[in-house]
Amino acid sequence: MLKEIYIENLAVIKNAVIPLEENFNVFTGETGAGKSILINGINAVLGQRVTKDIVRTGSDKAVITALFTGLSESVEKKLDELGIRYSDDEITITREISADGGSVARINNRTSTVSVLRELGELLINIHGQHDNQILLSPDKHTSILDSFGGDSSFLLEYKESFKNLQSAARKLSELKASCAKAAQRRIYLETIVEEIKPLELEKDEDIELEEEYNMLRNSTDIIKALVSSEFCIDSDGDCVVDMLNTVESHLESISDVYPTVNNILERLSSIKIELSDICSELSHCAGTLEIDDETFDFVSRRYELINSLKKKYSMELNDIITLCEESDQELYTLENSTQMLAELENEKERFLLETTEKAKKLYSYREETANRFIQRVTEELTFLDMPNVVLEVKHEKGKLSSNGMDSVEFLISANKGETPKSISKIASGGELSRIMLALKTVIADKDDIPTLIFDEIDTGVSGRAAQKIGIKLQEISEHRQVLCVTHLPQMAVMADNHLLIKKETVDGRTVTDVIRLDDEGRAGEVARIMSGENPSELMMQNAREQLMLNKRK
Repeated sequence: MLKEIYIENLAVIKNAVIPLEENFNVFTGETGAGKSILINGINAVLGQRVTKDIVRTGSDKAVITALFTGLSESVEKKLDELGIRYSDDEITITREISADGGSVARINNRTSTVSVLRELGELLINIHGQHDNQILLSPDKHTSILDSFGGDSSFLLEYKESFKNLQSAARKLSELKASCAKAAQRRIYLETIVEEIKPLELEKDEDIELEEEYNMLRNSTDIIKALVSSEFCIDSDGDCVVDMLNTVESHLESISDVYPTVNNILERLSSIKIELSDICSELSHCAGTLEIDDETFDFVSRRYELINSLKKKYSMELNDIITLCEESDQELYTLENSTQMLAELENEKERFLLETTEKAKKLYSYREETANRFIQRVTEELTFLDMPNVVLEVKHEKGKLSSNGMDSVEFLISANKGETPKSISKIASGGELSRIMLALKTVIADKDDIPTLIFDEIDTGVSGRAAQKIGIKLQEISEHRQVLCVTHLPQMAVMADNHLLIKKETVDGRTVTDVIRLDDEGRAGEVARIMSGENPSELMMQNAREQLMLNKRK
């Protein structure tokens, strides 16, 4: 439940601490005192969209903090999923709105996101405002209301899964049919690619290897000449490197006995001669293996030129050409087997259609049974809410398969005897809409564990006995859920367990709104004011006291 709200610099509310009880809490006050601002503040901590205009003029930011206690199982589960720690079965949610348009959200002083606030808010509070009545005026919303009352979502979930499979099969079939329609021209294009490229048996990076081999073969004569000449310079009959080294070695050996220092040089010369011998052998081997083979050179040249021609034609690198060929070959296979695939997809679609239709029928039957219970329960509530002659019908018709089933639902109502039930949008007044919505909220409330219900001016368009009945109904709901209600009617105000006055006054030339928890005498004064206006008489005060005593919760 919502235990307490702290508000700072929110529009005309400078600073307010609002304590709430677990049962029936009512807010009253003059028109324009700031009751809607209070609801906006609660919406803010629930993660709803707010604008910087809500910040009090001259302030840097607005702050709203809500304390929730007695957390439900679904809230605890959500907190665990989000990794948010909590203790003593309570949490605090804070929303700061900066005058520059920024916003900060916190849960238990830990920075969070507005989307997380929204997820939690849906499990903590259900707010019914005047705009919610518009749901009743939209028949396309009636199916979800009926499903909420039914409580068993398995029929709808199973249907949606089958419908999703049906859509997927239909989409694949449609795409394949469209592809087949263009298949003739496409097949010619693909065959041209595959017939040109596939027989070549191209390998990835083959062009790089070919370029190296081509350059080598093309210059093989110069390469062999260079190898042979190099070998000749090192070791040949006549003037060569080896002969000159032998001469050097002979000169040094002749003085080695008398000049031992040259012995080290002689060792190094010996190493050089060995290394030169190895080099000569390797040069000889390279020259011997590099034979000029016209046939090989011709093959490499033609292969090399062919690949370069393909790269130029397709404006692609070799590896991309190989990929193009593979993809074209695969697409050709698909096109060539499209007849079989079409038949398979047709069968798959038909199978899902039958399956989806069967589940749609089960969903229809479930809704039909639910509608009968729905009519009975809502009629009971409306009779209690001073609409004894109401006749409620659920117009339930079969139609085409859609994401929500094969049926449509619309609530029809007649508020007067002898009148044929018609669309709510055509006959319901504002007061009737409020009572119908309250009846719906009442019968659906047992289907969830949202602990707090807020009703913002649900009394619009009603008065007298009907208003009293709404107050009694809210009091009944508050026996199991916390109820917050903004009202203008004394019949509802006297039913509350906790009465808060939203009071507007001028301080230092500025409007300031405060929220005051009223004691018994304060409640009597406020109820008398609502009944008769400012400065109520003692007789009206006494009447208010009696009404409060009469409606005090036993």
